[in-house]
Amino acid sequence: MLIGLPLAPFRKRHILVKIWGHVTISLTRWIAGVKWEVKGKENIPDTPCVIVCNHQSSWETFFLQTLFTPQTQVIKKSLLNIPFFGWAFRLIKPIAIDRDDPRRSLQQIVEQGKQALEDNVWVLIFPEGTRVPNGELGKFSRGGINLARKAERNILPVAHNAGSCWPNTSWIKRPGTISIRIGKEISIEGKTPAQLNEESRQWIEKALEEMNTAD
Repeated sequence: MLIGLPLAPFRKRHILVKIWGHVTISLTRWIAGVKWEVKGKENIPDTPCVIVCNHQSSWETFFLQTLFTPQTQVIKKSLLNIPFFGWAFRLIKPIAIDRDDPRRSLQQIVEQGKQALEDNVWVLIFPEGTRVPNGELGKFSRGGINLARKAERNILPVAHNAGSCWPNTSWIKRPGTISIRIGKEISIEGKTPAQLNEESRQWIEKALEEMNTAD
């Protein structure tokens, strides 16, 4: 599949990545017993917007490609250097930022993210910036919030507990069911960046508490 990516038109590359995502998560279900259930698909808008999601593992980077296509993600620039994985990522034009230059990174997220949204491409942002163990929630950066306001697009909050089955600190995958929750769009109208950041964080925090308590 990766061999065909460079030869495919840009839109078809995203379709191939979506298929790759389906294959990857299906293999984890078959081999490791990692299942999943999604609630809130009806909240996905027809027009691409900014997706704000918590980050616990690699699993969600594959899975969310199957829900939101075409999609670009904000990633660490260093990931592009990983053989095969990074090369494939480069072909779908991610927003690859250098964390050592936060000012330039914020500018890059707004510029490239706005262009992606204008091209009807979803923009996925993990505001914690790094993977956090299940049951915890890191500090949210405002990169996604700034993009949403500049691009005049709403925010779609997504929460999951993938770390319960796919912990970032171990190669061992645990059998079980990952919960994914998609919230209603958060309108940017009349809200400050701080208000939007807190609203999206509170929704994700509450959703995490509910799904982990249910488990």
